[in-house]
Parts: sequence; structure tokens; C-alpha cells
Amino acid sequence: MDEALLRSLTPVVLGILVRRGADFAAAEDAVQDALVEAVRAWPAEPPRDAKGWLVTVAWRRFLDATRADAARRRREDLVDEEPAPGPAPEVDDTLQLYFLCAHPSLTPSSAVALTLRAVGGLTTRQIAQAYLVPEATMAQRISRAKRTVSGVRFNQPGDVATVLRVLYLVFNEGYSGDVDLAAEAIRLTRQLAAAIDHPEVAGLLALMLLHHARRAARTAPDGSLVPLAEQDRGRWDTTSIAEGVEILQAALARDRLGEFQAQAAIAALHADAPTAEETDWVQIVEWYDELARLTDSPVVRLNRAVAVGEADGPRAGLAALVALDDSLPRHAAVAAYLHERDGDLATAARLYAEAAQKAPNLAERDHLTRQAARLNARRRP
Repeated sequence: MDEALLRSLTPVVLGILVRRGADFAAAEDAVQDALVEAVRAWPAEPPRDAKGWLVTVAWRRFLDATRADAARRRREDLVDEEPAPGPAPEVDDTLQLYFLCAHPSLTPSSAVALTLRAVGGLTTRQIAQAYLVPEATMAQRISRAKRTVSGVRFNQPGDVATVLRVLYLVFNEGYSGDVDLAAEAIRLTRQLAAAIDHPEVAGLLALMLLHHARRAARTAPDGSLVPLAEQDRGRWDTTSIAEGVEILQAALARDRLGEFQAQAAIAALHADAPTAEETDWVQIVEWYDELARLTDSPVVRLNRAVAVGEADGPRAGLAALVALDDSLPRHAAVAAYLHERDGDLATAARLYAEAAQKAPNLAERDHLTRQAARLNARRRP
């Protein structure tokens, strides 16, 4: 079963159903039913045209649900419009769906959550981790969003800021999580940048390119994580770095600073350093100050503590951690790193082990576990 193929076809099939008159919530349910049926049927009898098969099955599921709902019997006439099996039109509605999901009837946070689940292909657990909330809370939020837009005609697309937030979270999950969505997020952001002249769209595209340029160096041959300071910079994609820097410089020149431009500026400073030791940490701290002013995000302040620790010493970094909630994701890992640099190996080892238990994915958990083991070995007589 080609899970990547199913994931890539999901927004395409969803878009076709919406264009044919299905309201979004019913269309999303029908597509999910078709995916379940594909998982069951394809291993024994793979279709010649996967997209056409999914469109046909999803449309039939939608029609079945419509007929079963007495309140929607006015949709019965859609039965005669059921498409015949066969190749579906080559239309990419993904970016349009991102805008449609950012509907004015939804709050920005609900619109982002719904889009990530319905179009981005993320699980409720992954979305909850991105929002720093319990999975049950996020499940309720997504359910409420689906109920809100149920039966709504999507003729009022949402704003660019909400779509950018979705693309950013999709990229982050693809870059550091269990599902590879980074390339798709870059593709859609390129489309958006070509259609909209907006400095934050450019900033997000630059940020994605600069981070993605380091991807090949982020893991060792055995799959283990390689920290930024230890990466082979010869494996970084210099073409993507050059493109990202050029896009960022043009955006910054417009003097309309936003959070994605600030993040891209930090990434550009890392990319510009020939070695880890030559990184301009003082300037990175200044950009984190700008980013904290723009977002007031605890995650930004956590990353800033690392930068302060590099620029002014580990004790300064630890002092910056004091004001932050220690339940923040990766707080223990940051504290462990700063304590290690300060020479407190026992505390660092304990915190690395604690961070490993909270790690969001297997690669990060293994990396933190090895860090704890390394320090414990150094402490043995």
C-alpha cells in the first residue's frame, strides 16, 4: 500500500467533491471513507487509475450519506450526476482548499486545525503537539470546526495570514516529524508567492528553503539526528540557500517585518556561517528579540535562551529559562544542553533522560537517550 500516494491524492479528491457541490464536512468524511476502502481493497486488487478510483468511491460515499440524511433530501438529484469511473481531470485544488478552509465563519486557530486535518493529512495528535494542547482538546476543536462549516457554501475564502500559518505548520511537521510533508509545503508556498505579492509569503518561502537546504545533513546514515553544530556543511544545498537569502533580502527591503521574515533571518545567519564556531550569535539574539516582540511565543523565548547561552555563556542562557514554563516541549532538552555546557554533567544527564521521555518522535528520543548515556559514561570513575 503506497501511503504517500494516498496522502498526495487526498486534497485532489477532496477538491473535486467540493467543486461538484459537496459541503466540506461531508466531502471530508466521504474521502476518509474512500481511503479506508482503498487500504482494504488495493493490496489484493490495485486500480489502474488510483485517483479515478478514489473519486468514484468517495462520490458514492457522499451520495449514500446524503440519501440517508432526511434533512438533505434536496441533494437526491445529485445521484444522476455520479461520474463514470475513469481518469479524473488533472487539476490541483490544494492551495484553493487551504483558502477555503480558512473560512470567515471559523476562528483562525480552528481554521488552521481543520485544514491541517482535512487537507494537510496530519493526525489529531500531531496537530495537538503543534498547538501545545491535549489531543482530546484538539479533537473537540476540529469537530466543532467541521460542524460550523457543515452545509456552508465556500464562496468566502479566508485570509492569507491563516493560510501561511497552516503552510508553516505543515512544513514543520514534514521537516521534523514522522510524515514527510516539507516538499509539498514548499511547492504550495511557491504557488502562493507567485500569486500574491506579500512580504510575509516571501519570508515563509525563504524560511522553508533555508531550513530544507540543511535536510540532507540532519541525519546520519543510521538515521540518527545530527545537531546543527555537528552537521557537515558541505552537504547543505547551497543553491536553495542562495535562493532563500535572495528572497529574504527582497522581502526585508520592503520594511514590513513579520514573524516569518524574522525566522528566515535567523536561518540565514546559520546558513551564512562557514563553521558553527563562526555563527553570529549576538545578531541571532537580536533577531529573536524582534521575533518575541512580534509573536510573544514561549517557544520563541525557549529558542532565544539557547541563542543567549551561545552569545553570553550557558549561565546567561539558564537565567533566560527561569521565566519559562518547564512543561514546554523541549524545555528539558534545552536545559540539559546549557547545564552540560556549564559543566554540570549530572544535572544535564538527568534532564536529557527526562527530555527523551517527552520527545515527539523516535529519532529525537534516540538522540536524547544517547546524550544522557554519553554523559553518564563520562561521569563513571
